[in-house]
Amino acid sequence: MAKRSILVIKHGALGDIVQAFDACASLRAGHPDDRLVLMTSPPFADLARLMPWFDEVVVDPRAGLLHFADHWRLIRLLTAGWSRIYDFQCSGRTARYFRFIIRWTGAEFVGTARGASHRLPAMEGINNRDRMLRAAELGGCPATQASLDWLKGAAEPWPDRLAVLVPGCSPAKPSKRWPAERYGELAGLLLEAGFQPAVAGTQADRAAADAIVARTPGTLDLIGKTPLPRLAGLFSAASMVVGNDTGPVFLAARCGAPTLMLMGPDTDPSMSAPVGPNASWLKVDDLSRLEPEEVLQQCKEMASSQPWY
Repeated sequence: MAKRSILVIKHGALGDIVQAFDACASLRAGHPDDRLVLMTSPPFADLARLMPWFDEVVVDPRAGLLHFADHWRLIRLLTAGWSRIYDFQCSGRTARYFRFIIRWTGAEFVGTARGASHRLPAMEGINNRDRMLRAAELGGCPATQASLDWLKGAAEPWPDRLAVLVPGCSPAKPSKRWPAERYGELAGLLLEAGFQPAVAGTQADRAAADAIVARTPGTLDLIGKTPLPRLAGLFSAASMVVGNDTGPVFLAARCGAPTLMLMGPDTDPSMSAPVGPNASWLKVDDLSRLEPEEVLQQCKEMASSQPWY
């Protein structure tokens, strides 16, 4: 059989890309000899190039569609002789790609867009990881669990009984944030219980980290010090991870860490709960009212197999 060229569309965000790992591994298992190309957005291109499942990564110039050159570049990407296109994004944008560009190319299209040759049913209430895995299976690919060996950096001597706090999330959704002061109180409770609290995130989370460390000075400050490979290694060594609905928490769950996601009213756990061997979540209507003692109790239940005292 001649080698086929297959395009996979996955723009982001980080948590969604992490949830797509198994589906991407399934595509490679189902297309072992085909050319697989991932189209993603600029912030995730470097991560995508680390993935072992794709032969090439291309960037969708989404931000520049008002510019003729970018618009023409996108058209050329979407009409580059693909045998099949998997839409893992399933957004209004990718539905327009299909409606106005892809459907006229003759490529098979796997996604939710009306008129797709392999159309996914309504996915309300289905976890995002499972939705993308179903798309791969709809294309004839066997469900495969992805290894993360390609992502984890060199092993480091992290402290024992490490409890990692992830206080950041998208600035556009402040209602998804448990207040930093509450994380600081939780850090103190964890320290009293014999754990080493640590706070992880990017420089955008600097203010939250400062508030946590000010409340519990024994907290290890890792802000801006954990590029993704090191972050994956950190999570793999952690006794537990507690954080908001944000990409690194999905990564922690996928790395196998006992992971607790704190959810506010904007998160639907039936679709957006983290997936992993020891992943859990706690949802409340108002995160500002969630008490650290309640989170600590959930942590104890989540990590009941570990010695606490």
